[in-house]
Amino acid sequence: MKILVDFLKNKKIQKAQIFSQLKCSENEALMLQNLANKYMQGQDDVLVLELLNELYGDDSFKHLDHLQEIKILLELGWIHQQSFTPVKISDVTPLELLNTAVGLTPSFLKLLQDGEHDKDLTDIKPYSDHLEYLQEQFFRIELYQKMSTIRQNVHEHSLGIDRVQQKLQLLEKRIVQRVEQTTEKFVLDKFFKQKKLLSKEQIIFLALLREEYSATDATLREMNTLIDLISLDEYERIKNRSLLEDGSNLLSENIIDYEEMLNPFGGISRAFYIVDEVLQSIIHPKKNKKVRRLKLNALIEEQDIFELVESETSLDDVVLAKETKDTLENLMRQVDKEVMARLVEWGIKDKKSGIDARIIFYGHAGTGKTMTAHSLAKSLKRQILSFDCSKILSMYVGESEKNVRKIFDTFYDLCEKTKTEPILLLNEADQFLGARSSGVNSSADQMHNQMQNIFLEQIENFRGMLIATTNLLENIDKAFSRRFNYKIEFKKPSEAQRVELWEKMLPQEAPYEKDFDITKLASYPLTGGQINLIIKNTAYKVAVTTEPLFTLKEFISEIKREKDANFDSEKSMGFLHK
Repeated sequence: MKILVDFLKNKKIQKAQIFSQLKCSENEALMLQNLANKYMQGQDDVLVLELLNELYGDDSFKHLDHLQEIKILLELGWIHQQSFTPVKISDVTPLELLNTAVGLTPSFLKLLQDGEHDKDLTDIKPYSDHLEYLQEQFFRIELYQKMSTIRQNVHEHSLGIDRVQQKLQLLEKRIVQRVEQTTEKFVLDKFFKQKKLLSKEQIIFLALLREEYSATDATLREMNTLIDLISLDEYERIKNRSLLEDGSNLLSENIIDYEEMLNPFGGISRAFYIVDEVLQSIIHPKKNKKVRRLKLNALIEEQDIFELVESETSLDDVVLAKETKDTLENLMRQVDKEVMARLVEWGIKDKKSGIDARIIFYGHAGTGKTMTAHSLAKSLKRQILSFDCSKILSMYVGESEKNVRKIFDTFYDLCEKTKTEPILLLNEADQFLGARSSGVNSSADQMHNQMQNIFLEQIENFRGMLIATTNLLENIDKAFSRRFNYKIEFKKPSEAQRVELWEKMLPQEAPYEKDFDITKLASYPLTGGQINLIIKNTAYKVAVTTEPLFTLKEFISEIKREKDANFDSEKSMGFLHK
């Protein structure tokens, strides 16, 4: 405790052993000395007014001239303000500090005890193993976090951030020196060089790796938190977003990935994580067996039941009635990982199981049921395994019951082999879900009923997320209706929605007549599928003319011609212009 005694008794404060490390003025050091003496007498906090009066008196209010020095000590991190509510130091005026209490921080007390605030940095010597190396890298991330916190609480050029930055620079230099002295080449260091990761990309990766080891509340996974970690100011925040956007090196090289979820404010937030194969190679560097997951698209080619769908549109791209969109957003909230964690904690859900949801999309043909299913999968970052239920009888005559089970068995088998959780989409599921026949003895009716009973059993025990589409909900057997926990209606679009559909689907680069008015086209009560078909048919007609021009007359002619046909039998391939 010689350093402490030296600081307490030294009448010439500038000669105290730790004065050079304080990086403050003589007056500010005297304030710290006064507080340290009171601390030794059992007084943890002191009123600023009392402190200044004791040092400078209150004649002619000269003690007020030293209020700024109190604020500097707060910014340096040597003292802290005793307050029940968090206070941004940069927002506090010196006069506001006059009647508040301050006390010495743990950092200053540690300095009094050890004589240097960098003592927790290890000596320069070879690393004993990769865990010791990781430990220092994670300490490095802690310092980046401290700098980020200081930047958000005090002005950018405060001495406090300089002190942490000096410690960080010393640590980074020592890590490099220790790696050079270590005979073993660490897998993480080799990985950074192999992938040619920039310094900021390495920090992002290390922050995510630290989350994997620490199993904390995962706050460092959020996009804005990661960006703040590597950004000095608002300009750098904007610039550094590119490191975590689609197409960036970290994402395109399949080093990290993200999950999108609906936050409580209605927006979509991203939570990042290290791809499993990369993570395993870092955590278990001496494990010879590599963890490999079979790709779903490779296995799909080996079977003839499902079509693999990779959607290019999200829910933001789909035009839907407000009630339908609200229901889907509520569904998104309920499949959020945080919500799932609560259900596990409450004992409602098994920790090992993933998201369980059985959903029916019902409504007129062309209202966007299939496209919405695809877009929901995109928003949830899931793939879709799609099965056309209308083919079940024609594909498997005489073996329908057996092959209903095969649909689900194959789905589970693909999930297990690929360790993924795709969405099972049953398109045009009317014949599966329709009311079962009663009082009939024909073999066809018996086979159909048996097939439905097996289907009912599979729905009851389904594990994962399933979406079935159908045109009319009233035709569904009540036994099936009870098994689905979400029933979402797709209504025909309103006039305002039809305007939006026309605007989205009309080709952007095509030539249009002067005063082309979309609202006139939107006055016709069409579904999205019908609008899509009319635009395509009109485009084919216009494209072959000598001087192609899209006119209202051409569109209206096509609308009237097609309205005479059986529109409801037409299928939509999607609602968006590509």
